[in-house]
Amino acid sequence: MQTSSTPPLKHLVIVSDAWHPQVNGVVRTLMNTSREIQSLGYRVSMITPEAFRSVACPSYPEIRLALTTSKTIGARIEALAPHALHIATEGPLGWAARAAAKRHGWQFTTAFHTRFPEYVNARTGIPVSWLYALFRRFHAPSRAVLAPTQAIIDDLTRWKFRNVTYWTRGVDHSIFFPRCQQTSPNPGRPIFVYVGRLAVEKNIEAFLALDLPGEKWVAGEGPLEGALRAQYPNVRWIGVLPQDQLAEVYSRADVFVFPSLTDTFGLVMVEAMACGLPVAAYPVAGPIDVVGKSGAGVLAEDLRSACLACLEIPRSSALERAAQFSWDTATRQFEAALVPMVSRSAQ
Repeated sequence: MQTSSTPPLKHLVIVSDAWHPQVNGVVRTLMNTSREIQSLGYRVSMITPEAFRSVACPSYPEIRLALTTSKTIGARIEALAPHALHIATEGPLGWAARAAAKRHGWQFTTAFHTRFPEYVNARTGIPVSWLYALFRRFHAPSRAVLAPTQAIIDDLTRWKFRNVTYWTRGVDHSIFFPRCQQTSPNPGRPIFVYVGRLAVEKNIEAFLALDLPGEKWVAGEGPLEGALRAQYPNVRWIGVLPQDQLAEVYSRADVFVFPSLTDTFGLVMVEAMACGLPVAAYPVAGPIDVVGKSGAGVLAEDLRSACLACLEIPRSSALERAAQFSWDTATRQFEAALVPMVSRSAQ
């Protein structure tokens, strides 16, 4: 119990449409950020689809879309009486929280985790410019729009987003570390691994179709899983794994292949490097900032040549690059961007 001589407990509410049982970088980021910021003395309350009736997202049945109203969300936030409000996603809960905040005059921060405009465009053909206009409207009242890399900040600035602020990502080095003493590629049969969603926006077929020596391993699930398994029967399909088992997979492989052209960061790249795995990727936003010219991987328009060149990279280079990422650093950036939900003049 607090006494009059102790400062009030800082209380943060995070509203997110992405949460368990989803397995993705957004959920992983919010889980680690919540844990780390609590170690800084915050109390964290999550508002997620778990608390509401929901429906499956079209083409993503594991993603649940909450059925609620801004009035309900506003009442829930008001009852929690937080000091700060962060709206993490642009889904139904995010829009409801945004509407409630505007109605009550609450200040809040947001984050740009995912290139939804490109994802929706790939599925529906809706012009990217229309979708960015919608997302710009969503983030316009935010006091800070948190973006994970400088390349994404530059992109959002070009789309005329305001108040864009840098918020990097980290890696849990107590989980992701080399699980075996492998120092060179598997002799004669190198293992190339992909980890992530099996969906059109991940561009995974750019990896699966490559003519590479050795083996291809894939860990993940998604709407393309059935078709890809049938088309590529020689690939080792691993499915979704707990983090400690995923670290074992990273440690046994030789190259991590990241074929996405649309990710904002690519948390799996840092986790792979933390296990000593060099990264082969395209020179696009995400890999440019995460790998860049660090020597921990190869970025090239020819993904096959990048994969083969990575076989020459010592695992120590990947470990050195991964050591530069921590959730402590990322969370302190997140904390620095938070704003009081209610200004002193309004109290």
